[in-house]
Amino acid sequence: QLQLVESGGGLVQAGDSLRISCTASGRAFSSYAMGWFRQAPGKEREFVSAISWFGGNTYYADSVKGRFTISRDNAKMTLYLHMTSLKPEDTAVYSCAARGDYCSGYACYAASGGYNYWGQGTQVTVSS
Repeated sequence: QLQLVESGGGLVQAGDSLRISCTASGRAFSSYAMGWFRQAPGKEREFVSAISWFGGNTYYADSVKGRFTISRDNAKMTLYLHMTSLKPEDTAVYSCAARGDYCSGYACYAASGGYNYWGQGTQVTVSS
């Protein structure tokens, strides 16, 4: 079992930066590929970014590419999402997720159904 807890969300203004974190406990964090997903009110959950278990491969949705950076510190069992140039449309609950199976390519990492463990989420609100 892997427990995931997000933190760092909050209310920011458009153009600001924010870093959110996901801290894991339980099983070996370094064995899991990790992803960030978000869900805005009235919308379906969407893929934001993902990173392979060793951190060598990263993937981003087109809507955040060039503005968001995903990273992980396996020693600290923590996943990060550094968000810059935030826009009101980035407002959502951001959740981290972990998957322990083999995954290759954007389509695989972006598929929420492949993730086994999920955090409760952290709210990010961007005001205009």
